[in-house]
Formats: sequence, C-alpha cells, structure tokens
Amino acid sequence: MSMPSLKSRLVGLYLKLTRKKGFASAKDLHDWIVWSRKRQSHLPPASIMRRMDVTSREIDGFPVYDVVPRERSSGHIVYFHGGAYCFEITSYHWKLIADIAERTGARVTVPIYPLAPEHDFHDMFRMAMATYRSVLGQSRASDVVFMGDSAGGNMAVVLTMMAARKHVPLPGRHVLISPGLDMAVTEAMTEAACQDPWLDVPGGEEAIRLYSAGIDVTDWRISPRYGDLSVLPKTLIFTSTRDLLCSGTMDFAAAARQAGIDVDLVVEEGMYHVWPLIETIEARRARDRIVEFLREVEMPKPGRAPAPVSVTALPAE
Repeated sequence: MSMPSLKSRLVGLYLKLTRKKGFASAKDLHDWIVWSRKRQSHLPPASIMRRMDVTSREIDGFPVYDVVPRERSSGHIVYFHGGAYCFEITSYHWKLIADIAERTGARVTVPIYPLAPEHDFHDMFRMAMATYRSVLGQSRASDVVFMGDSAGGNMAVVLTMMAARKHVPLPGRHVLISPGLDMAVTEAMTEAACQDPWLDVPGGEEAIRLYSAGIDVTDWRISPRYGDLSVLPKTLIFTSTRDLLCSGTMDFAAAARQAGIDVDLVVEEGMYHVWPLIETIEARRARDRIVEFLREVEMPKPGRAPAPVSVTALPAE
C-alpha cells in the first residue's frame, strides 16, 4: 500500500483546517451557504473559454453550458457537479471538465441546477431531466455518459433510474467520483467521519434535509442504493478510504454487481473526498482511468460491442 503523495497530504491538511468546520453542525453549514452565495459564480474560467467553444442556454430557467473541444468525437458527457446540493460549481470542476473534454473529444453539457435551500429535490430533477431530454435531441443515448462527483454522482444515478421509469432512453455509461449513494447515516459512516478531513455527519444530514423535500432518506430518490440497480449502465466508480461516503459506495458497488451491472471500482488508499478534481499524482491516475473508460464508448463501429474491461484498482506510481 503506497502512501499518498506529499501534495495530497498537504491538501488533506488544508481541507481539515478550512473546510471541515462547514460540516460540523447544521448552523455551520448554513453559515457556509450564506458565505458562498456572496462569492461563488457558475461562470467557466476565462482560460477554458479560450481553449474551447463554450456556449450557454437556459433550461427551466437555469443556465446550461456546452463545452465543445476543438477536436470532436461522438461522445457526449452530462456532468453533474458536486457541492452537497447546496453549493455552486467551482473552478476545480471546470478544470476537470475541460481536461476530460479535450482528451476524449466529447461534448460536455453542464447543467447549473437549482440549489438548496432555495430549491429542493423536485426543482433539481425537473431541470436535470429537461437537460437530459435536450441532450437526447443532439446525441444517441448510447453515446451519452452521466458523470458526477459527490452529490452530482448521486444525481447521475437517480436520474438514470427516473429515466427508466419514464421509458426515456438510458445513458450508455456512468462515471461516479466519490458519489453519495446511500445517505442513511450508519455506524461505519460515523466512524469514517473521524478520519475524513473534509466531510462530517451533522452538516451532511442538514444538507440532505434541505434538499430532500421531506422524502425519506432510504427512498431510492435520495439514496439510489435502494433503487432498481438493474437498469444502470456500465459504471466506473472512484472512492477513497478517508471519505465518509466510502462504505456506502462499496455497498452500492457490491449490490450493483449482484444485479448484473458491470462495475469498475477504484479505491484509492489514504485519499480524501473527490480527490480527482485536485491536481495531484493520484488525480492524474484517476483522470487517465476516466479517459480510458470513456474512449471505449466511441471506439466500436456500429453493430460491435466494446471489449469488456474490469479494473479493480489503480496501479501505484
């Protein structure tokens, strides 16, 4: 087992000193929301606007960005950003989106979905489903990948389950980065919170309360672990041992495999929540794996299926 890189250890320390408090209690979460509303912007960084074609439109009254690299493939990613359902997309998300778009040639559609507490589950998924329907007007469902981190990973899975119930064509693949797939607090989650440099249970529970519109936490719409996993596409999942969501992710992966789903599960030792978003050696490994996984989508010619790939861990550098 290799130790995280020096930069990753320093990032973990920074998160513990500056971000952990935001999830320490319900009040701390609300204070952080108020602070963030005054400072956050959903606009893509200027450097990304220069590197590729970025356009915006509105769906259901909220912005949707389309990021198109200079060299295009047939792939189409819908990226759902994380942020505990309460916080805006960040420059870290945009940099990951741009990197993946350039390396795969895929168009990336980014819904700036409504946030809690001003909005709730119903507002978020009404906009998310409308965005997906618009994507299906541009690309074949089999070419579409739902990708998301943290809360966005949850949204990707829930939206696929909703689409299945509505008989809407389903996306071809999922990429889930530190997803929240079982939001019910367990003993394992509480114990993991002591080692997590970023997330904590009290603030996390408050975030769920703010967005869930009174839906029970064990309902599949909030915790997709309890939904019909058999409808899911081939899925690549990243989790890490210092993430309080890890145990729920591991259980989800096991249940999905039992339901017959092809799941590639990557567990990075000693890393924190959503580490692939932050530029480190470990993040580069994760992004390389994402690119490899996404390139499989466009490789086959019509009528041919991609060769099966199963990766259970990333090699240490």
